[in-house]
Amino acid sequence: MTETLKIIIPTAGWATRMRPQTWSKPKPLVSVAGRTALDHLLDSFRTVPRLEEAEFVIIYSPGLGETQIPPYMKENHPGLKVHYVLQPVMKGQSDALWLARQRLAGPTLVCFSDTLIETDFSFLSQAKDESVAWVKNVPDPRRFGVAEVDAEGWVKRLVEKPATLDNTRVVVGCYYLHEGRVLVAAIREQIESGASLKGEYFLADAINIMIGHGLKMRTASVEAWLDTGTIAATLETNHYLLERGLGNTPVVRDATVRIAPPVFIHPTAEITASVIGPYASIGAGCVIRNAQVAESILEAGVTVEAAALTGSFIGRQASVRGRSAQDPPLTLNIGDNSTVRLE
Repeated sequence: MTETLKIIIPTAGWATRMRPQTWSKPKPLVSVAGRTALDHLLDSFRTVPRLEEAEFVIIYSPGLGETQIPPYMKENHPGLKVHYVLQPVMKGQSDALWLARQRLAGPTLVCFSDTLIETDFSFLSQAKDESVAWVKNVPDPRRFGVAEVDAEGWVKRLVEKPATLDNTRVVVGCYYLHEGRVLVAAIREQIESGASLKGEYFLADAINIMIGHGLKMRTASVEAWLDTGTIAATLETNHYLLERGLGNTPVVRDATVRIAPPVFIHPTAEITASVIGPYASIGAGCVIRNAQVAESILEAGVTVEAAALTGSFIGRQASVRGRSAQDPPLTLNIGDNSTVRLE
């Protein structure tokens, strides 16, 4: 790479599948394994060559994204060079990138905010590829998009939601382009031709335009593909990350507390007479008494008393008060500043 790498992160959207968590915070700031999804996404770029020189472009929605993401980045990632672009109307992925077109020049990575992958980006230091699409084989590709390749391994086209199981090579939402201006030109053509679906312009159509004009795109496999687009998927991602060592093993001197690892427990959490884990993430300032919490995410400031939780997501400053930790476990999805009392 001779020009500065641009890392484009589209985050805009209403994240309705993450309700009620996203009524009060944008999806990238939802917690998983003790950190936000955005933190984990930024960590996935750690193998990018000369990352300190890269320019990040974050595209956000009006409202929560606009007001919360920039201050979060300033406080938690002050060393990164970040530009922000507002997508005022949700008209799809290509529209978001079109709004950021002034930044799409030279080598460009595009990675969607609910896509967490494990891959090695170090090859970008000597990348000779025109473009790369990251993929993963999955048993059932029909709710995703897939890359069709020719006999030499070049991508022929991307297909959204294929009707069969013949091609399991699913695109995971991360792309590299040696020259971002090529993508801008394709999106211009896409928009001018009206190639949209239900009023949204999809990136797959722009990529197919580039391939039709002769772009050489290869695929690269990811070691892991994690999703934070739904509550269930976020809990699965929490499980995966904790299992692979992103939790902690706190020293517990209270004989009434039992920890079943793997877990993440913030040092400021107060826990008494409770069982935590496995696969539980407990945020800063949580208070847990006479409770059991497993396979769940508790964001900052949560209070749980006399209740058993499993498969639950409890938003910031929420409280759950039950009758007994010995009652059958509850599965709850509670938004920020909410209260649940079980009589």
